[in-house]
Amino acid sequence: MQVEVQIDTSCTKLKIIVMTDSMTEEINDILKKLSEDVLQIISDSKNGKIEVLDQSDFIRIYANDGKVFAVTEKGEYALRFRLNELEKLLDARHFVRISNSEIINLKKVDHFDLSFTGTICVKFTNHDTTYVSRRYVSKIKKSLGSSRYCLMGWNTALPDF
Repeated sequence: MQVEVQIDTSCTKLKIIVMTDSMTEEINDILKKLSEDVLQIISDSKNGKIEVLDQSDFIRIYANDGKVFAVTEKGEYALRFRLNELEKLLDARHFVRISNSEIINLKKVDHFDLSFTGTICVKFTNHDTTYVSRRYVSKIKKSLGSSRYCLMGWNTALPDF
């Protein structure tokens, strides 16, 4: 694939032109990625700074004492959203609610530990741990039932509780 960038000072908006001899799966994938809006979320002030966070950096988002926090590899950030607002804004292919007070990023999950009776323990790539509420077990089962996760070896039958 050849990539070319042309600088035109008279251009006021970004314009992308894809030139090809035929429509292929690769072209469809490129167009899909280009058209996706990536949600960025502004955090509350931390050390006198307000940071813009990309949703792909979120490991987990949880509510505590009336505030909502996002955990990333860089640290923990207070957000100016409610969990139900974030649940609607975040990419449903990667984020799933696991309790009334928590949403997790499935791409940041290292593994699910099913050995705990009556619950599912979630272990993250940053070594944090959390638990799926019994009310949300069916939602997790549905999320993990997609072929994407089955290919990753996460197709272990989840127990009924």
